[in-house]
Amino acid sequence: MDATSVFCDTKRRRPPFGGAEAVRLRHHPSSAPRRRKRRERVMPRTLGLIGSGLIGTSLARLAVAAGMEVVLSNSRGPESLAELVGTLGSGARAAVPEEAAEAGDLVVVTIPLRGYGRLPVAALRGRTVLDTMNYYPQRDGRIAELDAGRLTTSELVQRHLAGASVVKVFNNIGSHQLLSLARPAGAADRSALPLAGDEEPARREAARLLDVLGYDAVDMGPLAESWRSEPGTPVYTRPYLGETPPGLTAEEYFPWFLRNPGRPVPASLVRELTETAVRGPAGGVLPAGAAR
Repeated sequence: MDATSVFCDTKRRRPPFGGAEAVRLRHHPSSAPRRRKRRERVMPRTLGLIGSGLIGTSLARLAVAAGMEVVLSNSRGPESLAELVGTLGSGARAAVPEEAAEAGDLVVVTIPLRGYGRLPVAALRGRTVLDTMNYYPQRDGRIAELDAGRLTTSELVQRHLAGASVVKVFNNIGSHQLLSLARPAGAADRSALPLAGDEEPARREAARLLDVLGYDAVDMGPLAESWRSEPGTPVYTRPYLGETPPGLTAEEYFPWFLRNPGRPVPASLVRELTETAVRGPAGGVLPAGAAR
């Protein structure tokens, strides 16, 4: 049976990459205010995406290959996604952001950080929201609370999305590496990705999605610790790239980054890199040629 035929019957068979997360989540107390207890889903069936750029497209491809349904959206309208939906097949459709938010068992927000204030608060209330956004001042403008270290980017997003449960994940790996490094559970060369969130049930949901898409999870704890995977930290993109070719110019780097299949990064290394990270100034620098 190929991956795209999984979940075609009404009994919703077991996902191809296994069930529980490969790396057991540790309990991390959080000072975040308590929200109404929500029903925890055993396995997400539909992934909503707000933003359909490089990371969003890779996540959509992985989700469809794993037998999930995908609802894509962007700021330009559903008609602009017709070609992408066509390549993804019958498991995908395009919608407006509010509809993608309401349709998804889990919802990925993957837009430039400067647009976080336009995320639909009401439609995302009660949802687990997976935040891939990073802070690049040259693109996003200066954000004083981030520059001062008072908040992480995901804490900023969580404050806006009152009633949602934000989990930082998928922000520290390139789109091509995200697609090419996915492996079934138990594979010797399976990679891991870090995640953080204030609510343990939401972190478990995110870890289950990672497992289905082909990755182990390393739990960094609450959103206050999510800086450990932000730009400039040891786990941010570089471990998944391998050695940079010698003599590569600044203009040549981004095209190489986009086509590099990457190298596996196991959970033990991801945990080491996140636990030993030292917090520096907020924000990264986009490479030459990257979209702004």
